[in-house]
Amino acid sequence: MQWLREPVTSFAEFEPIADRETVGVCVTHLQAKSGLAQSTVSSYMTTLERAGLVTSTRVGKWTHYRRDEARIAEAMDLLHATI
Repeated sequence: MQWLREPVTSFAEFEPIADRETVGVCVTHLQAKSGLAQSTVSSYMTTLERAGLVTSTRVGKWTHYRRDEARIAEAMDLLHATI
């Protein structure tokens, strides 16, 4: 999630497939940077999407993910209120 906070800086070594600020980061780039299997990264990102913490966008055959800052803020507020 931290890498997705600043996608342009965090993934500067990879040629962008789409605008990282508006569309997000390609799973292929997440996989390459993390060193995890593509299926593992896809599974993790799908879980984060179901939780509402990221959004996905298809660009051609690639899925891109970006943080949903509003939902993250809501989750943090809820967490702070209950602890």
